Amino acid sequence: MAIKKQFLKSKPVCKVTFTVPAEDAKKVSVVGSFNEWNAKKAPLKKLKNGTFKGTVDIEAGSSHEFKYIVDGVYVNDEAADAYAWNDFAGAENGVINL
Repeated sequence: MAIKKQFLKSKPVCKVTFTVPAEDAKKVSVVGSFNEWNAKKAPLKKLKNGTFKGTVDIEAGSSHEFKYIVDGVYVNDEAADAYAWNDFAGAENGVINL
Protein backbone atom coordinates (compact mmCIF):
# COMPACT_ATOMS: atom_id res chain seq x y z
CA MET A 1 0.00 0.00 0.00
CA ALA A 2 1.14 3.50 -0.67
CA ILE A 3 0.08 7.07 -0.06
CA LYS A 4 1.27 9.94 -2.26
CA LYS A 5 0.62 13.56 -1.27
CA GLN A 6 0.62 16.44 -3.76
CA PHE A 7 0.02 19.88 -2.26
CA LEU A 8 -1.53 22.46 -4.58
CA LYS A 9 -0.05 25.95 -4.70
CA SER A 10 -3.26 27.56 -5.93
CA LYS A 11 -5.51 26.47 -3.03
CA PRO A 12 -5.22 24.86 0.43
CA VAL A 13 -5.83 21.35 -0.87
CA CYS A 14 -3.71 18.22 -1.00
CA LYS A 15 -4.35 15.61 -3.67
CA VAL A 16 -3.83 12.30 -1.88
CA THR A 17 -3.40 9.21 -4.05
CA PHE A 18 -4.12 5.90 -2.33
CA THR A 19 -2.75 2.68 -3.87
CA VAL A 20 -3.75 -0.77 -2.60
CA PRO A 21 -2.34 -4.03 -4.03
CA ALA A 22 -5.32 -6.40 -3.97
CA GLU A 23 -5.24 -8.61 -7.05
CA ASP A 24 -8.02 -10.93 -5.89
CA ALA A 25 -10.32 -8.17 -4.60
CA LYS A 26 -13.42 -7.11 -6.46
CA LYS A 27 -14.01 -3.79 -4.69
CA VAL A 28 -11.79 -1.40 -2.68
CA SER A 29 -12.67 1.99 -1.18
CA VAL A 30 -10.92 4.42 1.12
CA VAL A 31 -13.02 5.79 3.97
CA GLY A 32 -12.20 8.26 6.68
CA SER A 33 -13.09 11.39 8.56
CA PHE A 34 -12.48 13.34 5.31
CA ASN A 35 -15.49 11.68 3.61
CA GLU A 36 -17.79 10.80 6.56
CA TRP A 37 -16.61 7.13 6.37
CA ASN A 38 -18.73 6.72 3.23
CA ALA A 39 -17.36 4.01 0.90
CA LYS A 40 -19.36 5.36 -2.04
CA LYS A 41 -17.50 8.70 -1.93
CA ALA A 42 -14.02 7.27 -2.63
CA PRO A 43 -14.05 3.99 -4.54
CA LEU A 44 -10.65 3.01 -5.90
CA LYS A 45 -10.27 1.89 -9.52
CA LYS A 46 -8.74 -1.49 -10.32
CA LEU A 47 -5.75 -1.26 -12.65
CA LYS A 48 -4.54 -3.94 -15.05
CA ASN A 49 -1.69 -4.89 -12.70
CA GLY A 50 -4.19 -5.82 -9.95
CA THR A 51 -3.73 -2.77 -7.75
CA PHE A 52 -6.50 -0.35 -6.84
CA LYS A 53 -5.81 3.36 -7.08
CA GLY A 54 -7.68 6.60 -6.47
CA THR A 55 -7.11 10.25 -5.63
CA VAL A 56 -9.00 12.27 -3.02
CA ASP A 57 -8.79 16.04 -2.47
CA ILE A 58 -8.32 16.73 1.25
CA GLU A 59 -7.90 20.06 3.01
CA ALA A 60 -4.23 20.88 3.63
CA GLY A 61 -3.16 21.46 7.22
CA SER A 62 -5.53 18.81 8.52
CA SER A 63 -5.27 15.34 10.06
CA HIS A 64 -7.71 12.51 9.38
CA GLU A 65 -8.32 8.92 10.44
CA PHE A 66 -8.89 6.47 7.58
CA LYS A 67 -9.08 2.82 6.52
CA TYR A 68 -9.58 0.83 3.36
CA ILE A 69 -12.54 -1.44 2.76
CA VAL A 70 -11.39 -4.43 0.71
CA ASP A 71 -14.37 -6.60 -0.28
CA GLY A 72 -16.20 -5.57 2.89
CA VAL A 73 -13.23 -5.99 5.28
CA TYR A 74 -11.63 -2.97 6.98
CA VAL A 75 -7.85 -2.82 6.46
CA ASN A 76 -5.23 -0.38 7.75
CA ASP A 77 -2.44 1.02 5.59
CA GLU A 78 1.10 0.30 6.81
CA ALA A 79 2.16 3.53 5.07
CA ALA A 80 -0.08 5.66 7.34
CA ASP A 81 1.59 8.60 9.10
CA ALA A 82 0.37 7.29 12.47
CA TYR A 83 -2.34 5.16 14.07
CA ALA A 84 -5.10 6.19 16.48
CA TRP A 85 -7.35 4.03 18.65
CA ASN A 86 -11.03 4.47 17.85
CA ASP A 87 -13.46 3.41 20.60
CA PHE A 88 -16.41 3.36 18.19
CA ALA A 89 -14.68 0.85 15.89
CA GLY A 90 -12.87 -0.96 18.70
CA ALA A 91 -9.72 -0.89 16.59
CA GLU A 92 -6.91 1.34 15.38
CA ASN A 93 -7.34 3.53 12.34
CA GLY A 94 -4.59 4.87 10.13
CA VAL A 95 -3.93 8.61 10.36
CA ILE A 96 -2.91 10.89 7.51
CA ASN A 97 -1.37 14.27 8.35
CA LEU A 98 -1.46 16.98 5.70
